[in-house]
Amino acid sequence: MRDFSKFEKKIGVNFKNQELLKQSFVHRSYINENPNFSLSHNERLEFLGDAVLELVITEYLYKNFSNPEGELTNWRASLVNGQMLAKIAKKIGMEEYLYLSKGESKDTNSKARNYILANAFEALIGAIYLDQKYEVSKEFISGILIPELPEILSNKLYLDPKSKFQEMAQDKVGITPTYQVLKESGPDHAKKFQVGVYLGEEMVAASNGSSKQEAQVKAADLALKKKKWE
Repeated sequence: MRDFSKFEKKIGVNFKNQELLKQSFVHRSYINENPNFSLSHNERLEFLGDAVLELVITEYLYKNFSNPEGELTNWRASLVNGQMLAKIAKKIGMEEYLYLSKGESKDTNSKARNYILANAFEALIGAIYLDQKYEVSKEFISGILIPELPEILSNKLYLDPKSKFQEMAQDKVGITPTYQVLKESGPDHAKKFQVGVYLGEEMVAASNGSSKQEAQVKAADLALKKKKWE
């Protein structure tokens, strides 16, 4: 039996129903391996938590900023994306409480583990909402996620690499980047594209992807790292 008292103290929420808290950490793989476990997996809680999270963040941005809807949408996406939620989940120590199958427990693939953590964080929000209602959920989310917003805004992390590189290129050298497919390979059902990003005649970077869009984004990301404009 896992003791969640330290975790509750860390997040500042004391659950009335400990089973809800426990369930938020149960990954589907654990249930597949332990079909007689007393609880279900956390996916329904995740579904609920995702909606609560989006509402709290949307409400905060609406009340505190007068920016256009498109900008607020991008800011919200930066606060609630999987990478951010996994980061927060690690910060509050969720990883050590996860119920995973033996295979998932051994899997050190950071991308897969981050996905599980991000989902568990949303499930935790769903559990808090059911156990403590909206205001406590709002207080928890505001206290743990909103402090990330200043860094997102100051470093323009809400922009995808293509948008960010275009904005910087136009600002620094007055040129709009262009993209060219350099090479296509593979059968129609599994195409690979190599795309270069250009400033005028200069190819700044090139990268590969399973779609032209993916290759463009990766090339722009490389270009941002190469071009250190002062």
